This record gives sequence, structure tokens and C-alpha cells, in this order.
Amino acid sequence: QVQLVESGGGLVQPGGSLRLSCAASGSIFSIYAMGWYRQAPGKQRELVATITSGGSTNYADSVKGRFTISRDNAKNTVYLQMNSLKPEETAVYYCNADVVGSGSRLTDDYWGQGAQVTVSS
Repeated sequence: QVQLVESGGGLVQPGGSLRLSCAASGSIFSIYAMGWYRQAPGKQRELVATITSGGSTNYADSVKGRFTISRDNAKNTVYLQMNSLKPEETAVYYCNADVVGSGSRLTDDYWGQGAQVTVSS
């Protein structure tokens, strides 16, 4: 089994910054893409950013220039640096990873439990 554990959420004022982390652990052979999604109350989950094992990134248009996704392959960890946060970005942020299991060598999609980010004065 594989677990994704997020950390770094919290309350921040508009214009402030937060850094989210997500560490994958368990029966991992390798990890392909990792990413962050968010879901605000009453809305569908949406893509924030993704990063491949080679470091190629993709961002939602709404966060380009303000958010930065990165990863440490040695630690099976993905990060999301969020700057200039806006109140409308209040949401639960979820980590996602495409993991090749060390036993099965099959690829499965895993999600973290979510980290609450609240942007408010």
C-alpha cells in the first residue's frame, strides 16, 4: 500500500504565502507524475499544478506566476509554494501521485487526505 501525507496548510491573510508538502510512503517502486488539486466548498475538484518525474510542470492559468510546484524524487515528496494568495483560493488542497508499486509493478493513482488552506483577513 501507498500513503500520501500532506502538511503545511493553514490560515493566511490575502497576499500571503504558504508552502504545502506531500510525502509518499509505502510499497513504492517509482512515481510518475505528482500534482496538487483543490476543492472549494460547493465546487468541483480542480487541477492546480502537476510535475513529472523529469521535472516538467503544468499549471492552471489562475495560478501561473504565483504558485510553484517542485519535487524531491529521493524523498518521494512534492511541494507547492503558494504566493499572493487570494480569498477565493480557500479550499482543501489534495496531493495526487501516479505510483508504480514495488511488488506489482503496476501503476495506481493515489490521493492524500487533503490540507485545508484558508485565505482570510
